[in-house]
Amino acid sequence: LTEVYSSSPALGRYFRSAQVISFSNESSTVIYQLVFTVPPSTEGFMENTMNPDFIRNILRQNIYDED
Repeated sequence: LTEVYSSSPALGRYFRSAQVISFSNESSTVIYQLVFTVPPSTEGFMENTMNPDFIRNILRQNIYDED
């Protein structure tokens, strides 16, 4: 995750770290925490760039690009 987000053109300059919070072998579930720095208030930044769907799509795109 660190490589995915730190190399992202859209989020790389804001990304600080990724940490696994919980991992389950039984269900193959990983819960992780992503840390970003947020610039001074910019109109639409939190609603658009830090939107959870947008952040997930960065990871999805990276997975698709690897295939």
